[in-house]
Amino acid sequence: MNLEEKKLLNSTIVQNIVLENREKLTITGVLDVLSFDDEIVVVETDLGLLNIKGAELRINKLSIDTSEVIIEGNICNLCYSEKNIDKKRNSIISKIFK
Repeated sequence: MNLEEKKLLNSTIVQNIVLENREKLTITGVLDVLSFDDEIVVVETDLGLLNIKGAELRINKLSIDTSEVIIEGNICNLCYSEKNIDKKRNSIISKIFK
């Protein structure tokens, strides 16, 4: 069963984020890990892009089958951004800075 089929079966999206002592972060509802290093991890979730910032970050567990990621390290910031950037705004900004 692919991801799109799973989404159709589950009409409501459930995502859990558990942060333990700012050292261990467990995230469910993960589609992909887009980038990571020891200071920032960018995760694509059902609810948008999630940026995790900190120090000495490492991905301890990544399971696309269960849609779960565990990140350990010194976690300082969690920030969501939208998956789909408005193309009209993007084109206007690109025209201004040409």
